[in-house]
Amino acid sequence: MPTILKEGPYRLFFYSGDRVEPPHVHIERDDQIAKFWLNPVMLQQSGGLSRSEIRRIGRIVAENQSLLMEAWREFFGS
Repeated sequence: MPTILKEGPYRLFFYSGDRVEPPHVHIERDDQIAKFWLNPVMLQQSGGLSRSEIRRIGRIVAENQSLLMEAWREFFGS
């Protein structure tokens, strides 16, 4: 589970088994989670995070979309 980015209390990462899905990133803070598709940036699922946190995380993912896509291609080779 490589950590791609840490932003405030959020850790953005991939699971190594995620290769079969479209590019996306998992985000966690404590026991709360979210998953965002990267192209286009869109919430796929969340658990335990408030709407304001989801919006904040969405902005973080959008602002770092290029970095996250590059990390996805490097990690998964596609």
